[in-house]
Amino acid sequence: MANTLLSIQIIPHTPGGESVLPYVDRAIDIIKASGVPYRVAPLETTMEGELGELLAIVQRMNEAMTEMGCPSIISQIKVYHNPGSGASMDRLLEKYPDGQ
Repeated sequence: MANTLLSIQIIPHTPGGESVLPYVDRAIDIIKASGVPYRVAPLETTMEGELGELLAIVQRMNEAMTEMGCPSIISQIKVYHNPGSGASMDRLLEKYPDGQ
């Protein structure tokens, strides 16, 4: 069972002030490729896994933004870490499975 939920909002400073959408799509592709469970929401994406694994994904996301030419990146993260009984998106969303 996973012991951590990590939500991230990545805000790249794009070259020339272009749209951030292709950059955010690339960040989400990195999450997808990692194989961890995740849920995309309008303002952030939440991942479920082990703390070190999730922080490594955040690092890869930031590195990808740099590789795409971003001079700086803000990554706002929230971490729920529960090594005793684990952390689960499904458990926290039982009352609101559709987000409503």
